[in-house]
Amino acid sequence: MKLEKSALKSNAQGTFDEINIEEGFIVLTSKNETDDIKVLEREIDSSYIQFHFCNKGTAGFLFNQGNYTLNIDEDTSLLLYNPQRDLPIHLELKPHSWLVSLVISIKKFHGLFSEDANYVTFLTDDNKDKKYYKDGKISPSMAVVLNQLISFNLNNSIKPLYFKGKAYELLSLFFNRSEDADIEQCPFLVDEVNVAKLKKAKDIIIANMAEPPTLQELADDIDLSLKKLKEGFKQIYGDSVFSFLFDYKMEVARKLLESGDYNVNEVGLKVGYSTGSHFIAAFKKKFGTTPKKYIQASS
Repeated sequence: MKLEKSALKSNAQGTFDEINIEEGFIVLTSKNETDDIKVLEREIDSSYIQFHFCNKGTAGFLFNQGNYTLNIDEDTSLLLYNPQRDLPIHLELKPHSWLVSLVISIKKFHGLFSEDANYVTFLTDDNKDKKYYKDGKISPSMAVVLNQLISFNLNNSIKPLYFKGKAYELLSLFFNRSEDADIEQCPFLVDEVNVAKLKKAKDIIIANMAEPPTLQELADDIDLSLKKLKEGFKQIYGDSVFSFLFDYKMEVARKLLESGDYNVNEVGLKVGYSTGSHFIAAFKKKFGTTPKKYIQASS
């Protein structure tokens, strides 16, 4: 991947063939079979990740009003992401070149890999503000899918469905790494490993809310350092481990009281309070009233 100075040239203006896969996910294709350079533009804001695939010829992405070009050559992919600024597509597609681009929102992208996508504010502190440009090779299996997308010749009525299937297939192949592949290929998936560990931590404390492990025991259980447990848990769930657990216990207690099946002391024991007075104090801290008064108001 080479970033070099470039001069804007006078070229033919082209357009992408654009297919909306679903909300937050589009596929752009362009096929330049002419002897002229084709200029392509598309507005893309900072909440999107861009995956570009050049399966024939060469393309150059222009930045800073054309002062710099990031080239992508045949059989090469390019991942672009910058949370600090919008990255509109402004590229020169060279003669006899083909390009396929997947543009997907961060939220949609994260949802493909984590059930906790809605909790994730954005990855780790190390990556959330980091712009990311990454090139890679197109595998033979990816090349097959790219050719199918660029040379689509089926009935137009099935085009959205066909492109949806192929776009997901392409992403799957892009992230299908062998065991010795570079884990740094994409910072988003590196963080998914830790997201899974932190989700496990949440499940452990919920399952053992009456007698939760210490933070060090929890860190050992999920194979993370104490520092990463504390920082990661707060980032994903918006609170410290025990503040999250406190809120969860109070919500469970509230529902148990509403059921009418348990008295105040029984509910307190179920959520981990050995004495009724401690439970009453905790409940009042959370809801501003005592369990007894809450029951009376709810009945």
